[in-house]
Amino acid sequence: MLIGEVARRSGVSARMLRHYESLGLVRPLGRTGSGYREYSGEDIRRVFHIESLRSLGLSLREVGRALDDPGFTPSALVDDLVRQTRERIAAETELLTRLRRIDAAEPAGWGDVLQVVALLQALGSKSPDARQRAALASADGAPVPVDALVEAALSETEPNVAGAIRWALARSGDRGPALLAEGLGSPVPAVRERAVQSLAELPGDEATARLRDALANPDAMVRGHAALALGSRGVADAVPTLIDMIVEGRNDTDAADALSVLASDTATADRLAAGLVDRLAHDTAQAPARGRLTQALAGIPGARASRALEELSQDGDRAVALTAAHLLRQRDAQ
Repeated sequence: MLIGEVARRSGVSARMLRHYESLGLVRPLGRTGSGYREYSGEDIRRVFHIESLRSLGLSLREVGRALDDPGFTPSALVDDLVRQTRERIAAETELLTRLRRIDAAEPAGWGDVLQVVALLQALGSKSPDARQRAALASADGAPVPVDALVEAALSETEPNVAGAIRWALARSGDRGPALLAEGLGSPVPAVRERAVQSLAELPGDEATARLRDALANPDAMVRGHAALALGSRGVADAVPTLIDMIVEGRNDTDAADALSVLASDTATADRLAAGLVDRLAHDTAQAPARGRLTQALAGIPGARASRALEELSQDGDRAVALTAAHLLRQRDAQ
């Protein structure tokens, strides 16, 4: 078979076949009467073997060794190819992410593109000051892509920088809540905490809805942050979690403050007082928890809370009784 026919059947150009010959990868020994090279079936199989190995990323030198050196084993080379491929995929993925972020910023010209690139580089800087300046740049109208801010918020460990990033997120549009909500499912507790803290500082109905969903999160820390944020927004769904926090002693003072914010009218205040009293009745063996629940009643206005404190001033647990009596005197003095 002549070189043109081999090229047609194999998909390898005649020029590349000649290059293979010049390197000694293929050595067609047959000749036609006119002196043209003639490829045998074995030569053609070798061409396909060369192409198969090249498809794995082997160089032509490595292909030659693999086909001709009996002592050349694939294990080390394949391991190296796996590493190189992973590195290449990671680099290409990073590039794709950067390009998508630039596209999302809708640059009007190359000046805008360069500005976005500079901001993205600054957000990934090792310098906390540079990261903070990049976050605050959104105040000047600089286009900072939302997903870049979310990624930064979920990874930032410096409190001041994290605050600046959350501030920027709160002004970045409506994509932030959904992206941050994905962070609530992270296997890393610190990432989940940063996600819910960032959500808590976002305005709007979608952020509130995502925080409501977070009340069912298996992570008690996530539920607690969500409940405190929802309590400050007047969302009654947070009440059971807030009471749980008081019982368990997790940010119980903040949880009690959130309940007092929710007690904005008489009916709500009475329901909250009833909820605290109900937990008091079911936590008789937990003296510290009963003390915290009694303290929480102090922030609930209305007759129902006052009656509960009067009853608790006669409680068999002396610490609870003294606390209730003290709180009653304070209410009378106000």
